[in-house]
Amino acid sequence: MVTTVPNPDLTVAAGGYTSWNSAPRRRSGFHGLHRIARYAQSARAGRVMELRLSADLSIAAREDVRRLTASPWFSAMAVIEGGRILHEAYAADFGPDRPHSIMSISKMAMNLVIGRLWEDGRIKLEEQMGKIVPGVGPGYAGASVADILNMNVENDYDEDYAQPGCAAFRQEAATGLRLPDGPEETNAAFLATVGLTPGRSDTVNRTGACLYKSANTDLLARAAELRSGRPMSAFITDLADAAGMEGAMHVVTDRAGFPLMSGGICLTARDLCRYGALFARRGAGVDGRPFGSAAFIEETLTGGVPMPPPRAHLRYSNQTNTDGIWLGHGGYGGQYLVANPSTGRVACYLSVMQNDSGYDSAYYPPVIAMLAEICAAA
Repeated sequence: MVTTVPNPDLTVAAGGYTSWNSAPRRRSGFHGLHRIARYAQSARAGRVMELRLSADLSIAAREDVRRLTASPWFSAMAVIEGGRILHEAYAADFGPDRPHSIMSISKMAMNLVIGRLWEDGRIKLEEQMGKIVPGVGPGYAGASVADILNMNVENDYDEDYAQPGCAAFRQEAATGLRLPDGPEETNAAFLATVGLTPGRSDTVNRTGACLYKSANTDLLARAAELRSGRPMSAFITDLADAAGMEGAMHVVTDRAGFPLMSGGICLTARDLCRYGALFARRGAGVDGRPFGSAAFIEETLTGGVPMPPPRAHLRYSNQTNTDGIWLGHGGYGGQYLVANPSTGRVACYLSVMQNDSGYDSAYYPPVIAMLAEICAAA
């Protein structure tokens, strides 16, 4: 008789977090998520964007660079400008050929995908999501594409990383990142369960700041599939080619093969910079053809909804963070990417918080300031 046990990586550990995401294992989990996830796809570019070392010692000499790369949470940092690597550094247990989970930096890909569909006239920003995705729940049916892009929707999906029972973590069971308690549902089925906030009759955000919900991104991905007639997996392969990625871009999927666009991408630091360079080039791929939309990126730089403190100086705009000069995004657990279209510079910082929740809002502002200043200095 064959004996089985629940997969130890994907069970819930003491404290309520999935075992791979518990504080003692989070670092190895983020460094190996492409192997831990039950389901994933990968793609490599046919033609690679060349990067050659051309070190700028002024970056290495910065006090904030020395301090943040000395942190025990640090994994990797890289800065590029065009085809030059201006700076890179790695922790002793990491390296340039190692993929790292970029968590919510994955969301930026939907700016490119939706932007292209918008420019091609296949999707309108004022459309209600219920008119695009059949069966979507009341938490999204009446919300516009624009408000979903800008994290400007109120519903009962919650994302409090200090609460391991929040909806964002429950969604893991629909995306192959934890074992389900019962029958395994798809990510699309999970998204259909998002309802209105109790006591509310609409999804209008009255707080004056964005309401961060990762479900927004996955719903946008489903809308992109329906309006384009293409599976999101095809956009993933196009993204790898457009960025000229050298290594494999690994993307977590659900059991049906639907990519987790809200946080499922794993990349090396260099390939994360190649990904960011798509924004520095205003959506143009390495072959010069548009993968995203330059016009949509310009609107992204000027639009959006204020972010809450301590990032109140930024806006959440079309699945990016921006101050009107650069575009970027953070990732749960300690990652951030900045791309500056004016200077062409891209910088990323990868790390893994090993506190209980894997999150600390005060951790990001110094990282963001460092990357933004470096990218402005060309």
